[in-house]
Amino acid sequence: MTTGESLSGSEKARKLQTVLHAKAKEEPGRRFHALIDKVWREDFLAEAWRRVRRNRGAAGVDGETFADIESYGVGRWLGELARELRDGTYAPKPVRQVLIPKKQPGKFRPLGIPCIRDRVAQTSALLVLEPIFEADLQPEQYAYRPERSAHDAVKHVWRLLHRGHNEVVDCDMSNYFGEIPHAELLKSFARRISDGRMLKLIKAWLEMPVEEDDGKGGKRRTNRARKERKGTPQGAPISPLASNLYMRRFILGWKVLGHARRFRSEIVVYADDLCVLGKAPAAEMLAAVERLMGGLKLTVNERKTRCLRCPEEAFEFLGYRIGRNYRYSGKGSYIGTRPSKASVQGICRKVSDMTAKGHGWLPPEVMVERLNRTITGWANYFSLGQVSPAYRAVEDHTARRLHRWLCLKHKVKTGRSVRFPVERLYDQYGLSHLSRTAMSLPSAKA
Repeated sequence: MTTGESLSGSEKARKLQTVLHAKAKEEPGRRFHALIDKVWREDFLAEAWRRVRRNRGAAGVDGETFADIESYGVGRWLGELARELRDGTYAPKPVRQVLIPKKQPGKFRPLGIPCIRDRVAQTSALLVLEPIFEADLQPEQYAYRPERSAHDAVKHVWRLLHRGHNEVVDCDMSNYFGEIPHAELLKSFARRISDGRMLKLIKAWLEMPVEEDDGKGGKRRTNRARKERKGTPQGAPISPLASNLYMRRFILGWKVLGHARRFRSEIVVYADDLCVLGKAPAAEMLAAVERLMGGLKLTVNERKTRCLRCPEEAFEFLGYRIGRNYRYSGKGSYIGTRPSKASVQGICRKVSDMTAKGHGWLPPEVMVERLNRTITGWANYFSLGQVSPAYRAVEDHTARRLHRWLCLKHKVKTGRSVRFPVERLYDQYGLSHLSRTAMSLPSAKA
């Protein structure tokens, strides 16, 4: 497959996506049929391969890597996948489960890694489905959508607080991705899709078995999703759309049942991160949230969910602390954002892990390049509001850890070393200063 053909295929895929989105927007009640044949189209599969390849990622349970596929021939590999999809012989393989550390030490989040073959097939299907359902998602939803970001969600919360929506339900869902019921979720898909083969494919992806460590050095396969008929594996390309589609039910229910008007409230959602901001007592809003979520077969985590009034109390949303900030001059305060303490601690732990003794074999320039990429990436996200104190804390920690790492590498006593002063870390080794200016928050009237 040549570059020119790939670009041409991408353009054709985008054109069809535009048509699907326009039809869905114009006809809210329309159901789409004959979609499955788009999934195995050469241009859609080629675009799906390009996206999956760009995201990189590890191999699945079959051990097949990108290098293996490229050695075999991408065009040939995609052709075989297309035939399986077209002939109805395609069946997804189990998902390889890995545990990703959470911010809290000792806590882990399960992440499912489908085989590359299944990731490409799912991504090709998403190229068809996303334009249709994007037309239906609510403005309160910010995750996994074009031209929307976590920053936009944080700014929306900030604007609502400045408009007097100071009663806040800081809501934590109990295992949202793992509890989404399949029957109700498939109804949400079927509301727009009448193609039986496409719905069958979605169902198969929701029910993929999971391969995990058995704790004895071996592997075991389970199929909780199929047995309990709930859950969508985090890490699978289909999961973000599924989670958005089901959360849409909650947002619509909140409006249709009159809660938005009664509580003079608005919802801000990013995947399973949810907060409700209103002018009625937060406890009353939480009771309504719990009733509505219960009807959707979802559970609010009572231990982690908070009712509060801001700025008297601060809360955390998407890694930011939102509440009362004090001006550097010491004169007055304001409602603002800054990186949360947990977010600062998290990046510092990551820097500590990167500069641990076991990494002493790395060349200094490689270590510094990795540290720079890590801390500047963190700072690019945490760039809203009052960020300077957090930046200084991260800079100081990174410099101390790099100094210690260099001393260990060169067998110099850490406490007495003047060989690696702070100035040298920045001037000679090229350690980055987090000097990026904080992004200004929007007008509260915007």
